Order: sequence, then structure tokens, then C-alpha cells
Amino acid sequence: MLSRESFGIYGDAAWKEREKARKRREYTIQAVLILILVGFLAAVSMNVADNLAERHINSGFAFLGNPAGFDIGEALIPFTNTDHMSRAFLVGMLNTIKVSAVSIIAATVLGVVVGLMRLSRHPMLRFLGTAHVEFYRNIPLLVLLLAVYLAVTELLPAGRTALHVGDWVFLSKSGLQYASPLMGGWAMWIAAGAGAACGFASAFFARRRMTGLMANTTGIAVFAGVFIVAWVLCGVVSGWDHPVQTRFALRGGSQISPEFLALSLGLTLFTSASIAEIVRAGVLAVKAGQWDAGLALGMTMTETVSYVIFPQSMRLVIPPLASQYMNLTKNSSLAVMVGYPDLVNIGNTVINVSAQALEVICIIMAVYLTLNLVISVVMNALNARIMRAPQ
Repeated sequence: MLSRESFGIYGDAAWKEREKARKRREYTIQAVLILILVGFLAAVSMNVADNLAERHINSGFAFLGNPAGFDIGEALIPFTNTDHMSRAFLVGMLNTIKVSAVSIIAATVLGVVVGLMRLSRHPMLRFLGTAHVEFYRNIPLLVLLLAVYLAVTELLPAGRTALHVGDWVFLSKSGLQYASPLMGGWAMWIAAGAGAACGFASAFFARRRMTGLMANTTGIAVFAGVFIVAWVLCGVVSGWDHPVQTRFALRGGSQISPEFLALSLGLTLFTSASIAEIVRAGVLAVKAGQWDAGLALGMTMTETVSYVIFPQSMRLVIPPLASQYMNLTKNSSLAVMVGYPDLVNIGNTVINVSAQALEVICIIMAVYLTLNLVISVVMNALNARIMRAPQ
């Protein structure tokens, strides 16, 4: 609520007394409402605990220290069936983060490309962009995931007749298998470190001779290029672990499971359609006269886009883009339909083992709430930085 204090206006002693009384009244009402809410939650919690006790159902989170008793087929960290259930939840959370992060990056890149295609003057590019948007945003995500999973597991050949590029890459019902350096995970860390260092350095020096937008774009491109080159050099130095076709399956190399492929591809295609429309709307929201004004000031087309069009369009793009990222993260819970071991899938298994559904659901809700709050904070910070740009 706005008051005269907000504008630096102060009244006499009687006005100050009235303001103190108003503030005391507002604080009292807020405190009473908080107490009512806390009391309501306490009553609900006690009622639930009594009902569980009457039915002899275990409650509490002590089960997280029990052995899991089941294996997880895909994990970023080592896991065995003798590890605690808390570690199983950690594996599921990391898998959720992995598929969400990969899908967010891929959907953003694809969405920007499709959005620009829809703005193209070339009729074929504009038609393809429109077809992409209208097709994927009008299909339920669950149906799309099942269709993609069916295409991966049924239409692709078996391991013995896999589609392949030499002995480097194999695509089959078992997923995507590719040759990887014998250094294992260290190759990824070395490549990421080298790519980040070169990307930041190139963006820093590029700012001296090009716009900030182009400099950042150059930094990202350099990061990707150096990452690939460094990863290949690690394989050249340490040797390669090639996939080998056996009688029944492929052995060796690194593998991307068909479940991860189906889930990430489905989330990417579905979300990219909405992102494309957000990008198109953001660009079209900038009046055509802004282009003419930038060019009239002697700016090049790149400078006009970087300093005039891009900042204004981003102010409109960032808020709905944040919502799409959060929706994608929540939609990743549909991984249970294709068998990918995400947080919800592992949570269902834990419920079957421990019979403590309420606690498991609370954990799942808390994790998704935390992940989406992190996305919200990051996107709000980015939006605030853009809004601080010159108007």
C-alpha cells in the first residue's frame, strides 16, 4: 500500500499517531492470520499422524536410512541395492536435473531457430517453422513421449544390425552408443574446463571489437568448439573405447539409454514450439520504427539488433521463458511412462518397498519446488539485469 511516507511527505503529530495505530493494527492482523495458519497445519498434521497410528502405518522419515533393496539402471553416481534410500532419492534427483538441463538447452536453441524461421521472408522456412509449432504444441505431451519411445524401441534396428558410422557411433533399440576416451569422466571435465576458459577469454576480447550480443555468441560458439576438440584430443592421448557388436547386443563405449533419448527428445520438441512463439512475439512486439531509428543513427544491422531490438524483445521474452523452463522441469515427471529412473519413478519404487507414500510424496514435492524456485531466482535475476539496461 502506498502512503504519504512513500513520497517523502510527513504530517503533524496527530497524523503520526494515526499511522502508528494503523501499522499496529496491520501487524496484529497479520500475526493472527499466521497463528491461524500454523494452528490449522498443526491440527492437520496431528490428525494425519493419529489416523496413521490407528491403522498401524509407519510414519516419519526414518526409512531413508534403510537399505534400498533395488537397483537403478541409470545413475550419475554409483548406486547398489545395499545403499540407503536417501541415496536412491539423490540418484533420482540428479537424473531429473540431467534430463531437465539437457532439454532446456536443446529446447531453447531449437525454439530460437524455429522462431526466427517463422519471421523469415523465405516462404519455405516460414512454412517449416509454422508446421513445427502447430504440430508439436497441439499434441499432448504424454502422447508425444509414447510416440517417440515407440519409434526408438520398435522402429530402430536391433543391436546386431544397428545404424552406425564406422565403429564410432551406433544407433539401435538399445539407444545411442558411441566411442569415448578411455579417460572416462575426466575427459568431460577437462574438455569442459578448456572450453569454459577459452569461451570466457574469447568473449572478453571480442567485446573490444563487436557488440556484447555478438561477443557472447562468439564465446558460446568457442566453448562448444573447444569442448569438442579437447574431448577428441583426450581420446587421441588415452585411446578410445569403441562399441563392439556381439551376437546379441553392443558392448563397450558410452551409452545414452533409449529412455533418456525418448524423454529428452519429447520434452525438447514439445517445449521448443512454445519457445518459438515466445521469441517470435518478442521480436514482433518491437515496433518497426525502432529498426529504422537504429539504422538512421548510423548503426549497422548487427549493432541495431544488439543495442535496440534485442534488449527490448528480451524484456518481453524472459518472463514467459522462465515459465516454460519450470513447466519443462515439472513435465519431466512423465519419465515414469517411458521407464526413465527420475525422481518420481524412484519414488514409486520406494513407496512399494517402504509403504510410506505420504513421506515420499512430500519429498518429491519439496524437490520439484526447490528446483523451480532455483530456476525462478536465476531467471528473475537475468530479467532484472536486462531491465536495468538503458530504456
